[in-house]
Amino acid sequence: MFSERTSVGLDVHARSVAAAAIDGQTGEVFKARLMPSPAEVLGWVGGLPGPCAVVYESGPTGFGLARALIGAGVRCEVAASSKLQRPSGDRVKTDPRDALRLARLLRLDEIVPVRVPGPAEEAARDLVRAREASRQDLMRARHRVSKLLLRHGIVYSGGRAWTELHDRWLRQQRFDSFPAQAAFDDAYETVVLATARRARLDDKIIALAGDSEFTPVMRRLACLRGISTLTGFALAVEIGDWQRFTGASIGAYVGLVPSEHSSGQSRVQGAITKTGNTHVRRLLVEAAWHHRTTYRPGVVLQRRWDQAPAAARARGHAGNQRLHARWVNLNLRRKRPVIANVAVARELAGWCWSLAVLPD
Repeated sequence: MFSERTSVGLDVHARSVAAAAIDGQTGEVFKARLMPSPAEVLGWVGGLPGPCAVVYESGPTGFGLARALIGAGVRCEVAASSKLQRPSGDRVKTDPRDALRLARLLRLDEIVPVRVPGPAEEAARDLVRAREASRQDLMRARHRVSKLLLRHGIVYSGGRAWTELHDRWLRQQRFDSFPAQAAFDDAYETVVLATARRARLDDKIIALAGDSEFTPVMRRLACLRGISTLTGFALAVEIGDWQRFTGASIGAYVGLVPSEHSSGQSRVQGAITKTGNTHVRRLLVEAAWHHRTTYRPGVVLQRRWDQAPAAARARGHAGNQRLHARWVNLNLRRKRPVIANVAVARELAGWCWSLAVLPD
């Protein structure tokens, strides 16, 4: 429950901070327009009747201000923007009003806070998201090449695309028109550069995953099929503190549970909510496809098991068996593969949680 004397709401932007504070004893309201400097915010908060508690919305400005306030001994909450309630009749939105509303919600304990990551965790997360961006850029670049060739009636039929053989075939393509050749050369060069960029980031992530605070969690997660070093490390840094979840709640956190609209005697469930961390949800959905085939521990999986504790190996083996059996059961019930895979991904999230919380 709220125990401080003064509640402070901050509406933080890149170039300004609208601040509002409510003194719980006198009811006095303080307002200010500050620069987005932790020192200036700390100075203003320090001049208020104490003790104080501060809240601001999560957003692109990051967690530096929260870490500075916490380091100075001030309780600071970063509110989940999607969980903030606004009255339907409130049609006036300004920065000072938003700051005052945050201060009131904090005093009423109506704030749903997000977890503030440490600097090392946030840096590792930035690296993982840079790799995700490079993957998306590479996919778009490949699509541009294949669609440019398709417009000219050129289709590759020599097997799987984007292999060494396919790359050799691409380098052999020539066009009679100079503009078409120039466009193809540019598109192909973009693919080459994006591939090299992704490979560099992969090497850096693998090096960091081998010796960091996330290495034990990553190695335990890698006991499951479909979770390699890159995927396991990404899950470890994106989730961060696994202890805040349970095996049932983590599926809802990553948006893999059905949406629902029920009233009275009717209950209607729809598609998955797709809330929470999009990157984690994509990784889990892609990893779930690996459990569709018959489960036989191969050489690669055995090597990953050799780096994990015995309890994690046993847990991972049980999870692999269970997830494949889940696939078989859903296939027997004639569920569409994409729907079945999401159901397996939701259960996979629970197995990942059970491995992540195992003691080292």
